Amino acid sequence: MESNIIERLFASFTELETAISKARDTFKTRATVPGSVLRRLESYDSILAKQRALAVSLCEAISRKNWDEVNRNVGLINGLSAMIRDDAKAILAAVATTEDHEQIELDESDNFC
Repeated sequence: MESNIIERLFASFTELETAISKARDTFKTRATVPGSVLRRLESYDSILAKQRALAVSLCEAISRKNWDEVNRNVGLINGLSAMIRDDAKAILAAVATTEDHEQIELDESDNFC
C-alpha cells in the first residue's frame, strides 16, 4: 500500500511538471502575457524540485517509521501544492477576465511563489 501511494505521489509530480511546461509554452505564444506571469511559472519548477526532495525524505522517514517526520513532509508537500494551485488560479482568473487579447495585468503582490 505504501509503495502504491509513493508511486502515485511521484507520478503526480511528473503530471504537474508536464502541466507547467504546457502552460509555459501556451503563454509564450501569446504576445499579451507579461514577463511576470512567465517568471511565476518558472518559480513552479523550483517548488516542484523541492517537493521531489521532500518526497525522498518522506520515503526515508517511512522506512525509519519516523511518523512525525512523515507528517511534517506530507504537510510541506501539500502546502507547496496549495501554493502552486492558488497562484495558478490567480493567473487563470486574470487571463479569463481579459478580452480580445488585452494586456494581462497581475498585481505582483499576488505572487504566492
